[in-house]
Amino acid sequence: MRFRGVKHLNLDAKGRFAMPPKYREYFAASCGGEIVITIEKAGCLMIFALPDWEAREEELLAAPSLDPQVQSLQRLYVGYANETTFDAQGRVLIPPSLREFAGLEKQMVLVGLGQKFELWDEKRWNDNQAVWLASVSQDSGVPLPDSLKNFSF
Repeated sequence: MRFRGVKHLNLDAKGRFAMPPKYREYFAASCGGEIVITIEKAGCLMIFALPDWEAREEELLAAPSLDPQVQSLQRLYVGYANETTFDAQGRVLIPPSLREFAGLEKQMVLVGLGQKFELWDEKRWNDNQAVWLASVSQDSGVPLPDSLKNFSF
């Protein structure tokens, strides 16, 4: 299954949110409901099925750890990684350190990006949309990477 789309969610007073049933069912069937939540350097959180996370984690931990950038990414992504499961009502508890990093308060946006989700504070998501749209505009003056030059819908 590929995750796609934007869903607006609420964070409760205990720091939990309800994963949409379609995705909760997928996680239950594919990995027993075991997921990993970690930070993303853009200021949001990433959510992976445990097996998908473990593949990325292996790749990151196999990178040359003497490289300062690799060390930083290992510390951030692996250091903040939190394994969790859904409760009986299909909710996920986000640890306080992750909520603080992403600025999550009440209104959130869950964004499907293939094999992972990003979880954004709604205001931060909305503020970034204009920046992202401008960065890919033909008028931005910034050329697209070669891999996307022939991409169109």
